[in-house]
Amino acid sequence: MEETNKVQYTAKDFKSDQEVRWCPGCGDHAILAAVQKALAELGIPKEKFAFVSGIGCSSRLPYYMDTYGFHGIHGRGSAIASGVKVANPGLSVWQISGDGDSLAIGGNHFIHLVRRNIDINLILFNNEIYGLTKGQYSPTSQKGLSTKTSPYGTVEEPFQIGELVIGSKGKFFARTVDSNVALSTGIYIEAAKHKGTSVIEVLQNCVIFNDGIHDEILDKEVRDDRTIVLRHGEPMIFGKEKDKGLILDGLKLKVVKLGESGITPDKLLVHDAHEVNPGIQYMLANMRYPLYPVALGVIRAVPSVTYEEALVDQIEYVKASSPIKCVDDLLRSGSTWEV
Repeated sequence: MEETNKVQYTAKDFKSDQEVRWCPGCGDHAILAAVQKALAELGIPKEKFAFVSGIGCSSRLPYYMDTYGFHGIHGRGSAIASGVKVANPGLSVWQISGDGDSLAIGGNHFIHLVRRNIDINLILFNNEIYGLTKGQYSPTSQKGLSTKTSPYGTVEEPFQIGELVIGSKGKFFARTVDSNVALSTGIYIEAAKHKGTSVIEVLQNCVIFNDGIHDEILDKEVRDDRTIVLRHGEPMIFGKEKDKGLILDGLKLKVVKLGESGITPDKLLVHDAHEVNPGIQYMLANMRYPLYPVALGVIRAVPSVTYEEALVDQIEYVKASSPIKCVDDLLRSGSTWEV
């Protein structure tokens, strides 16, 4: 949407008067701070924002935003947000959801939102557990995880969110970390400027029911070697010493060390988030430790016509080409007769 507001906002301008009721130490606090920082930088009037959520800990976020908001029912956030955006394309619509809300009961709505490419920014909190309902395994829980509903370990394969988004014809997918407010803020700004469905997976920590679930890759002692921040147009370099990178070895990604076997920075893959063919982006989204670093940043951002744009164009075409211009034309069309 167009940036028409000249008023300068701060993050504080987007804080509501409601008491934030997440558990102390919950990653949701940092996500909220990053969202408020991002909105302050967009230059969009506050009355142009609408936040929609379903059910779950994440879904409380609209209460804490000084914007329009709608707290829906479980799994139906995508359907509600779609209606809001199509009915009023001038709004900047943000959907707040969790891995259970979007990928279990809301899975069907989620994939069709992505497929249709409606211009909505969907922030998906992924703590790999049901937090609000007290610790059951979720669609992203790792196989073998012991929870209240899988006391002997879940036997199910988890969804990989990036894989699901790209497989649903998604045009924008990014991944960030709850605690990295600077990285998250930049991603939310990019998502807001992208026309179409933007899905941002946030690796979020639930301190009560799944504490430390992402520590294997995000602990400060290891995160530089076990994650890679992708930036469009830049070589895929990572590591505490910036001495590792990614190359394409046949049809697979391969981790290499700079200086070994003649590997120099110019031989590394350069990230292309705008490539229409999602092959490499798909592989990047699916990278898992210990074989690979986990990819953060904007992984895919491909320009495309949005659903609401196509819908408006279709309506205008039908109106222009139809012989029926008013109700009287309609009543006199087709087979008519006088009584």
